[in-house]
Amino acid sequence: MPRWEQGAEDRLRKAALALFLQHGYENVTVAQITERAGLTRRTFSRYFADKRDVLFAGSDQLPSALADAVLKADAELTPFEALLDALERVGDVVAARTAPHAAQRQAIVDGSTELQERGRTKFAAVSDALDAALRQRGAAPATAGLLAHVGVAVFRTALGRWADDPDAAACSARVREAADELAHALDRR
Repeated sequence: MPRWEQGAEDRLRKAALALFLQHGYENVTVAQITERAGLTRRTFSRYFADKRDVLFAGSDQLPSALADAVLKADAELTPFEALLDALERVGDVVAARTAPHAAQRQAIVDGSTELQERGRTKFAAVSDALDAALRQRGAAPATAGLLAHVGVAVFRTALGRWADDPDAAACSARVREAADELAHALDRR
């Protein structure tokens, strides 16, 4: 018998999402998730730290992925252009990894204040990483901080719109759309 059960992570994720949608995030236990998936608590712990991690697994890599993308952007780009380039490229990677469950995940997070707070905490780390990367590219500290916050707002907006209808447009197109909306709004002030 294999040491790791094939497809266990996906089975756990599907079971958790179904239960969260059916009963609400707060009303579901890890024991219920593992029972529904036909797996053990020990198997759950191999893949996820806790039930929140089912929804946020891999998000700890987002700050460094975005910061690296900012640093690797063409040196001729302005700080804002480098930021948008990074958001577009990483957005499509995130979308590819989360596509099968994006709308479900978003609905669950939207229904839980605990998960919304977790999301805000995760994006605060993204903002810090973007700020540092933009400074490293030569942006003034105040500008880097402002652009980092704007970048997070654009990214969150784009991800939310993409999750609502992933077949309508790529996540990178949603990033550009959100940035264009922002630019248009600023032009009208």
